[in-house]
Amino acid sequence: MKVYSYSFKEGDFIPTQYTCDGLDISPHISWSKVENAKSYAIIMDDPDAPIGTFTHWIVYDIPSNVLELKENFPKKSVVGSIKQGQNDFGKIGYGGPCPPRGKPHRYFFKVFALDVESLGLPAGLSREEVERFINKHTISSGFTYGLYKR
Repeated sequence: MKVYSYSFKEGDFIPTQYTCDGLDISPHISWSKVENAKSYAIIMDDPDAPIGTFTHWIVYDIPSNVLELKENFPKKSVVGSIKQGQNDFGKIGYGGPCPPRGKPHRYFFKVFALDVESLGLPAGLSREEVERFINKHTISSGFTYGLYKR
């Protein structure tokens, strides 16, 4: 499964507008269609955070015919049939890179192709609650990543 963004190139620095130092809007994220996928989910995280992996975005119940989320995806718990969880900032939707000053951090956008149309979960859940179900239903996955430093 190929995952990419028109907002930044894989391995390059994420533009400031997608971070807490800018507009803090989500970048464009897109993925290749997976045969037999009934839905998709996204988890964005920073494994370089001082407190351990920090979750920036959780999206699930993305219909199988949707192969991208456009820039500035709404920060609402439900957008159409798509649900979003609570990130580690304690908010619903996307929370952009906001590392402490120092070395660059890596930000992974992981996309999961799932064998169910819906995880059957309410919106607004934590990563742990959503990931348990994602792990049971993943048939394929992929990722892209970008860097950011302050």
